[in-house]
Amino acid sequence: MYALARLLGRTTWEGSMAGKRIRSIRKDNLAEEANSGGHANGQAGAIRRRNVDKILKAAESVFAKKGFAGASTAEIAKKAGVPKANLHYYFRTKQELYASVLDAILEVWLDALQEIQPDADPATALGNYITRKMAASQHSPEPSRLWAIEVIGGGRHVQPFLRNRLRRLVKEKSAVIEGWIAEGKIKPVDPAHLLFMIWAMTQTYADFAAQIAAVLDKKNLDHRVFAAGGETIRSLILNGLGAKTKSRR
Repeated sequence: MYALARLLGRTTWEGSMAGKRIRSIRKDNLAEEANSGGHANGQAGAIRRRNVDKILKAAESVFAKKGFAGASTAEIAKKAGVPKANLHYYFRTKQELYASVLDAILEVWLDALQEIQPDADPATALGNYITRKMAASQHSPEPSRLWAIEVIGGGRHVQPFLRNRLRRLVKEKSAVIEGWIAEGKIKPVDPAHLLFMIWAMTQTYADFAAQIAAVLDKKNLDHRVFAAGGETIRSLILNGLGAKTKSRR
């Protein structure tokens, strides 16, 4: 998840809660290396960074299966293969660790929304957005499931984000979509509900992967399933909007 976050949304991820925490750890590493001037401490810093990645990966798995209340830092530490004391050195509380895990998937999703820009071709922008959302569902399903558990439970830990940052971003992107409609580039549609539909269609391949796999008689969802799903979603959305990809000369 964290490699994907850095790949798809490095700029925003670096400014997020998770990014700030990891930057703090990096600063500690650099300070130690500068003070010691030794190669050994450089190796120690690399080990610490690997430990953080292992902890975050283990945390997303445990939280996705048990939710915030059911998960324990002891179980997460065991799954990560680090002492519990080490976990709490990097993440002081379970709440801080939980926020960091949620933050990573949010930054991937939010960065993908930046495909929607006023001067972009609607078919290309929405097609790319759907592709990136499907990539997140394919390569990092557990954070999406964790997000679903959190929101279904009332979203207590993410209400400030939902009511502030996400609300502002949806209004911003809705204005872009309304501009496309006014210019006759796509058919009239409620922009917010268009985004809700895209979220639902793409995230279901992560959140309900077991259901899809069972119906398709597959052990796991493979690349072909995600490719077919992505193509179907793009076709439904773009054809429904009457969005035509610009022809290349």
